[in-house]
Amino acid sequence: MKTRITELLGIQHPVIQGGMHYVGFAEMAAAVSNAGGLGIITALTMPTPNDLAKEIARCHKMTDKPFGVNLTFLPGFEAPPYDEYIEAIIAGGVKIVETAGRSPEAYVPILKENGIKIIHKCTSVRHSLKAERLGCDAVSVDGFECGGHPGEDDIPGLILLPRAAEELTIPFVASGGFGNAEGLVAALALGADGINMGTRFIATVEAPVHQNVKQALVDADELQTRLIMRPLRNTERVLKNAAVEQIIAIEKEKGADLQIGDIAHLVGGVYPKILQEGKMDIGAWSTGMVAGLIHDIPTCKELVERIVNGAEEIINERLASLVAA
Repeated sequence: MKTRITELLGIQHPVIQGGMHYVGFAEMAAAVSNAGGLGIITALTMPTPNDLAKEIARCHKMTDKPFGVNLTFLPGFEAPPYDEYIEAIIAGGVKIVETAGRSPEAYVPILKENGIKIIHKCTSVRHSLKAERLGCDAVSVDGFECGGHPGEDDIPGLILLPRAAEELTIPFVASGGFGNAEGLVAALALGADGINMGTRFIATVEAPVHQNVKQALVDADELQTRLIMRPLRNTERVLKNAAVEQIIAIEKEKGADLQIGDIAHLVGGVYPKILQEGKMDIGAWSTGMVAGLIHDIPTCKELVERIVNGAEEIINERLASLVAA
């Protein structure tokens, strides 16, 4: 399957593994890239830029296919050393960067000067257009269904994607709710050039997370995610568990007086304990509504090929037969 995104990134299939905290290690990225998609290492999961450099080197040993690095620009007074992380990306020969969070404007020039393609994650058409104006090569358009931070507009993919297609001239991939062949077909029909999957890739053989995490996704249905931190305008979609129920209770009790410190112990620093140790109720972790479509734990190769081959079959057979009829 050939689209503008496969041509731009030099990949076989229009399937991207988005950056995920404490999931996007070299093992994950290499497995997706070897499957013909685009794997992505999550830079800020690495404690230092030097650690990122080592992770990039490890990934090069695992695959000779293109892979990218996610760099999330976080709000806050003490910013990570982004310049040094970017130096590690450049020195490591990575040619694709997925940016997220705040605007990448300050770092676009140096990335472009070094021949790096930039995909910026956006949750709205207006932010997508700004990314295009800044010189980003593509955008990942995240609908309300996505795990993690869906923005504050609450616009689902069925509306957001065709709106993006109306406005953008650069390629874009659809994110939020994608995990099967039908989703890829739908994304293409709505104007996207591929799909970005996070949650679905966690439930794969190669994902470097605890088996409890993978099984939780298999066991979940589409009703098992919750939105937290809405009063703080930092909305996050997470999988329901005891900690999340506690967060919701605190938010209800505090109301307009809620401060991040009231729930910090349930949202900060919990990812290693959940994703690596499998302590499922110790805190909140990002999960998309697509959990309801996850029923098994395949290899990345099996998953990507199932999605792409299934999409081609739907397009060539079912949809073509409807037009013929």
